[in-house]
Amino acid sequence: MSEQASTGAVNLPLQDRVAIVTGGSRGIGRAIALHLASLGAKIVINYSSNSSQAELVASQINSNSSTSGCRRAITVQADVSDPAQVKSLFEAAESTFNSQPHIFINSAGVLDPKYPTLFNTSIQDFDKTFRVNTRGAFLCCKEAANRLKRGGGGRIICLSSSQVGSLRQGFGAYAASKAAVEAMVKVMAKELKGTGITANCVAPGPIATEMFFDGKTEEMVRKVVEECPLGRLGETHDVAPVVGFLVSDAGEWVNGQVVRVNGGYV
Repeated sequence: MSEQASTGAVNLPLQDRVAIVTGGSRGIGRAIALHLASLGAKIVINYSSNSSQAELVASQINSNSSTSGCRRAITVQADVSDPAQVKSLFEAAESTFNSQPHIFINSAGVLDPKYPTLFNTSIQDFDKTFRVNTRGAFLCCKEAANRLKRGGGGRIICLSSSQVGSLRQGFGAYAASKAAVEAMVKVMAKELKGTGITANCVAPGPIATEMFFDGKTEEMVRKVVEECPLGRLGETHDVAPVVGFLVSDAGEWVNGQVVRVNGGYV
């Protein structure tokens, strides 16, 4: 009998790898943080304003830790559109876990549901959408490319949206902001040649989160469900395992890609 078998140890695919998850306090980001922790990763949960939600996620991870007294998750407040705060986010990860981060997940994002058309969208909301979704992804990916562990196992995942493919009315600014992210990630995957770091996008379709439901009537939600071949909204647990695969060693050969996780909703 092997030593591993005799001690009952479990070989987790992300054991002790450090993962930073922006927007990790709620929605898809929260689900990703919890899933990566279940695979053995140490998690840095970034949030912009709601510290209580972020602390709940960290508490859940730490309470499930098999190592007594050892923190496996921390929370860090940072505005992803501010380069100084992004830098501090990565420094907090390194200083807390005494390791270079291995994984970066960009899940922070905004969606303004008020406007029926692009030409009715205010300049202020257009700028906010690009400041968080596009500038934020740029700054975070730039930092990640320079700070993640090299030599294999380094992973960058940016959350995009299937709206980039479907291009539905009312999502002009949002789809454009995410299309820019997809383009940057595809280029960056090539520029990271020789580092062992891969870069991909995961583009969910309609997912039952607070962001999705905000501003939608029951009729609007029902119409989305009817258009999905699987007859339901996606759930956060439909997305998190896809991310988990891409950041594992098994996902290394997937690089510079956009994976649309949408149940066939196009």
